[in-house]
Amino acid sequence: MNAGDSSGRIVPLLDDAGIADLLRTSRRIAVVSASSNVARPSNGVFRALVPAGYTCVPVNPNETEVEGVAAVSTLAEAVTVGARALWLQLGVINLESARIAAAGGLAVVMNRCTAIEIRRIGQR
Repeated sequence: MNAGDSSGRIVPLLDDAGIADLLRTSRRIAVVSASSNVARPSNGVFRALVPAGYTCVPVNPNETEVEGVAAVSTLAEAVTVGARALWLQLGVINLESARIAAAGGLAVVMNRCTAIEIRRIGQR
């Protein structure tokens, strides 16, 4: 699966099988726009991932930490700390972030909810 823009640049995205493999084998996920605000969906997803055994790297220039985990300001910093995947939450598509992540060797998932995918894949 791929995403592209009007310039013709393509970013590879994981399909269902790739997502299943990522969730089973990867333990570190960069969570873009992770928020310390408990009313935000990204906070709920973050709180679901950590107890499920994932190490999450909150990427948000407006946060110092999310749920006790130090936040980084940029996706480039998340790549540096060793994240293997960029996962943009349901409703979020950002091709520039996806390009940065893919160029840094990260797997890319956009417009999917990790909490939903974990439940869906866990039922297989």
